Amino acid sequence: MAKEKESETKKSTFPDEKHVQDKDTAAQIHAHVAAGRDKKTNATESVEDQVLDETKADLDELLKGSGDTKLQQENKELKDKLAQTEDKYLRAEAEIRNMSARQQKEINSMLKYDGQKLAKSILPVADNLERALAAEVKAGGLDQLHKGVEMTQQHLIHSLEENHITEIKAAGEKFDPTKHQAVSTVPADNDHPAETVVQVLQKGYMLQDRVLRPAMVVVAQ
Repeated sequence: MAKEKESETKKSTFPDEKHVQDKDTAAQIHAHVAAGRDKKTNATESVEDQVLDETKADLDELLKGSGDTKLQQENKELKDKLAQTEDKYLRAEAEIRNMSARQQKEINSMLKYDGQKLAKSILPVADNLERALAAEVKAGGLDQLHKGVEMTQQHLIHSLEENHITEIKAAGEKFDPTKHQAVSTVPADNDHPAETVVQVLQKGYMLQDRVLRPAMVVVAQ
């Protein structure tokens, strides 16, 4: 009876060899499974990292390519605008040169043929004077000759006025040194106050606002 109790005590205190072996085997299996799981997890994470790296590289390459394309497009547009601007500049420069050449040509022509209108307008005056000199003066024909010369003078004055050449007013006017040339003086009186033109010895003329020839006058002092 004591032996049986001792045997039961041993059984309850120390597990049998088979039970111990089973526990060791289970622990080994558990460890193996855990190691496999960790290995699988590491492998999965490694694959994911690789995929992410490749995706990132592809995106970088794509962005880089997109950027290059955009830069190339902008560069092309800038070159086109530059070419257009340069073409407009060259056209404008050529037009300015042509305008300058035409203007210079017109100026040279005006200088060369300056006074052409006046010359044409007074040619009839020269013709009339030539006819008057060629005419034979008969008795009683002086009045007719005088009238012809008077008409010629009127024609001449009209021709001058058509070309903006006008007579300078002098007689009775206040002396103006810019338009009058005093060749002599006389004492002032009631009819001729000081610094007024008493007599015109030779008429003066102006072209527009420019004095062609000052009037030669006698001035009261």
